Order: sequence, then structure tokens, then C-alpha cells
Amino acid sequence: MAEVVKMPKMSDTMTEGVLAKWHKKVGDKVKSGDVLAEIETDKATMDFESYQDGTLLYLGVEEGNAVPVDAVIAVLGKEGEDYKAALDAAGSGAEPKKEEEKTETAETKPAATEDKKPASAEAKPKVDTSSIPATVIRMPLLSDTMTEGTIEKWNFKVGDKVKSDDSLADVATDKATMEVVGYEEGTLLYIGVKEGEAAQVNGIIAIVGKEGTDITPLLQDTGEEETPAEDSAKEEATQAAETPAPETAAPAAGGSNDDDSRVKASPLARKIAKDKGINLNDVKGSADGGRIIKKDVEEYTPAAKPQEAAAPAKTEGAPAKTQAPVVLPTYTGEEKFSERPVTQMRKAISRRLSESLFTAPHFYVTMSIDMDQAIAARTKMNEVAPVKISFNDFVVKAVAVALKQHPAINSSFMGDKIRTNEHIHVGVAVAVDEGLLVPVIKFADGKSLSHISVEVKEFAGKAKAKKLQPAEMEGSTFTISNLGMFGVDEFTAIINTPNACILAVSGIQQVPVVKNGAVVPGNIMKVTLSCDHRVVDGALGAAFLQTLKALLEEPVRLLI
Repeated sequence: MAEVVKMPKMSDTMTEGVLAKWHKKVGDKVKSGDVLAEIETDKATMDFESYQDGTLLYLGVEEGNAVPVDAVIAVLGKEGEDYKAALDAAGSGAEPKKEEEKTETAETKPAATEDKKPASAEAKPKVDTSSIPATVIRMPLLSDTMTEGTIEKWNFKVGDKVKSDDSLADVATDKATMEVVGYEEGTLLYIGVKEGEAAQVNGIIAIVGKEGTDITPLLQDTGEEETPAEDSAKEEATQAAETPAPETAAPAAGGSNDDDSRVKASPLARKIAKDKGINLNDVKGSADGGRIIKKDVEEYTPAAKPQEAAAPAKTEGAPAKTQAPVVLPTYTGEEKFSERPVTQMRKAISRRLSESLFTAPHFYVTMSIDMDQAIAARTKMNEVAPVKISFNDFVVKAVAVALKQHPAINSSFMGDKIRTNEHIHVGVAVAVDEGLLVPVIKFADGKSLSHISVEVKEFAGKAKAKKLQPAEMEGSTFTISNLGMFGVDEFTAIINTPNACILAVSGIQQVPVVKNGAVVPGNIMKVTLSCDHRVVDGALGAAFLQTLKALLEEPVRLLI
């Protein structure tokens, strides 16, 4: 009888797995113990072995796709056997039906759309707004991420006369509070959104037009069915209406006395331009529709003006001391980016650290440690030790000994109780390409520096080769994150739950220190303890660091 193969749970935190590679294809013979596939979990990429003999009848997941734990990924059975009954029994038999229903819906949908579209098109001409002497003011798109805007303040009320460059309202977007200008002259006939309320982009917020106009047809017109051609024609007509005639445009080159009243600009930009004597005809607007805003006026540089002023000065014979404007070369860059899918490991890191930071109230305690004695001790030890001992090995051993003296730090918050661990398992964060793995040195307090060094190196090699097993990353009671090899002066780490604390270890810096009343060179290492305030208080954290400091400053105590 055919048997389904489900996505296994390969780590305690795994919720889904990515099918990295199939080692068998449909029709292949499979024996118990054969590697069926490689599965990427939230911690590593691991081989998945078959526990059944038979022929591979069905593959339910393509390579590169993620599926939740316990989802059907394959079916094994006798060659030629009907495997659909097994799929139905596993709860996946409804999927083909859904696909059929989807196909039928997709096939019937165009006909329904075609029937519906003419009806919509017929209904559209019923709202004739072309002859109404009024204009609808809609919520503009004031930023690339804006979906709605909140009216913070109306600068006019219904019945007021407004000009084309008046700021009708102040609108709060997702990035800033900005002015909305109607660009229409007339009477404010309608306000559609109260102060403090939000309106969707392109929603009607006001109507400006001739006093006494019936605006009911305009309110019924949603403006959504306007075609691109109509939209383009309306934009061209608006631009044509706002562009000065050739007779008035010609004098614009004359200077700041030209009429710039028809230029689209915010009231604030117009005021600044007037104070600075800048003609708005010479300024290029960067806002929607070429509208000039405060930034455009402040950044405007009249490059051509000094040259024009210099020419008459020469004809009068006066020595004009004018400096040529600095012309910078134009550089045009190309905006581009690349994207990659979020790996299972990165998803797990994101989920667990977010839960830790926003669930456990963190506080931080930092202490400086004099490493002169540790440096001397390490040098002597490495002359006789069977393996090279690192400063990280010193820290792991010192942490394990200090935890023995401060069991409250070696605890976990369990919701309705606090668990104090009597065993000491120290997790050591290891950086890999996809993120962080935390192999665990178990019973670290009872191991020698050489033993710890061998284990840390072995785990680091396995982590980089993606060969760490789940059992080697589980059960930590305290975690160390060491960035000393990168020369980091100081940093804080997020607690690796369910641990109550994590120690951030920085690099050893050569700095001036005071010893016996004299300033001498010293080797200082800063460590920062992140604590879960639900379990550990400030005094407990500080006492633990004091013990750690004493152990590292007199490393002979680690051997007792």
C-alpha cells in the first residue's frame, strides 16, 4: 500500500522547510536509509533519509519551494500503484479539485468581465460633468508611498473665494505635513473631509467653481474610469491654460520685474522668492505638476544673471570685477538593486530575535576588563598546550565559572515560573553567510581551556560547512557573542531566549590606563551583559560582571 512522506520537523524551532534538492525522481527505486532529499531548515541544510522501501510514485514539492512541517512532499509504494487514495487520506486530495475550479473560474471570468464592462461603459456617460462650471479637488499623491492623507487644517470654509495659488488645506502624509493647492479660481462650494479625518489618494476632498452651481453630478463621478487618453488630454489642456502666451513669455528673460503671478507655486515659496527678489519664471518646480515649493526657491542659483550684468559694465568703461560662476560637471547615476529570497535561517533569526527584544525587557551593564594578565597567561599556556587557546576560550571558561557563583544569571523565564539551571551550557554565536548559529559547549564549567578550544573550533568548522546537528545547537543556558576579532570597541546583543542573559564581548584595545598613580599603556576589553529584567536585576548583573572581571584579570583562578 502506498505511503505518504511528510516534511519532517528537523529542529525544535522549525515550522517549515525548503526542498533544496531531490536525490530521487519519480519511478526510482528507494530503499530504507537512502537519502531522498536535502532540506533547508531554519538552522542548517540537512539530508532527509527514507524510512520505507518502494518506488517513488509522486513528488509534491518542487526544488526551492518551502512547505510547512507535516505537509505531504512525496508518496512511496509499489510500481504502478494508484497513489491518489494515499493523498486523499493525507488530506491533500482536495487540491486538484481546487485547481480545476480555479481553471473553470479563469475560463468563465473573461465572459463575465466582457458582459460587465459594457454595462459599466454604458453607465458612465450618465454623469456628464463637462458643462458644470466647477472643478473637483482630489487628494493628491504627495509621496511615493502615500495611500491616504489626513486633513490637519482647512485654510478656507465653504463660500470663501479662493485663488489658483491659494493653499486650500494642510495634509499630513506618511512622511510630512504638506500644502494642498487647488490651482482653481472661484468659490469653495464643498468640503468632503473634516479636519482630522483621512481621505484616500484621488478621493474627493473639495469642489471649487461658480457660486450657486449644482455639484451633485460631480460627487457622483468617482473619476476612476477616465482613460489614459482622456487623462493625457486633460493634462495637456491644463498645461496649455497655465502656460503664459508668447507675448507675455518673451519678456520673462528680462529680470525679476516680470509678472510671475500665474506660475504654480506654494504660498511659502512665493513669499521667499519675493523676499529674495527671485522671479518664479526662472525657477524650475520639483513638486507634482511642476509646482514650485520652498526647496526649489532656496536651492535656486541665478547662474546667467552675473554674466548679463557684466556685459553693460564693460561698455561703460568701469573695471568690473566679476567672478565666473563655478560650473560642476553633470553626473548621472543609475538606480539599481538586487533582491534575494529570505532563507529559512534568516526567517528564524528574524522571528526569534524580534520576539526576544519585544517580549523580554532588556537592560545593559558594561564593564572594562584589564587583559594584561590574560595576555601573559595565554602566551605561556600556548607554549605547552596541545591546541592553541584563544581569548574567546578564556571568556567561555570564565563565564562558566562565574555562572557557578551566580546561578540567577543562569536562569530562564518560563511564564508562570523562573527556572534556575544547575547545569551550565554556554552557547557561542558563530557567524555564517546566512546569519548566526549558536553551537553549545555543554557542562563548560567542568572542561579545561584546551577541551573548550577543541570543541569551539570543531563547532565553528561544522557551522561554516552547514554540518551542525540540531542537538549541537540546543539547550544553552547562557550565550556569548564575540566581535572582538573585528576590532569592535563596544556593542550590545539581543538575548537568545530562553536564556536570561547574553554577553557581548568586544576587542582588546591598547589605551592609556592609570596604575599605581601613573598613566601607563594598558590592554582593555569591554564586555556588555544584556539582561532580561523579568529574571535579573541590575545589582545581580553587575555582581556577575565583577566576578567575570576578577577571573579574567587573574586567570590563575580559572585553574583552581
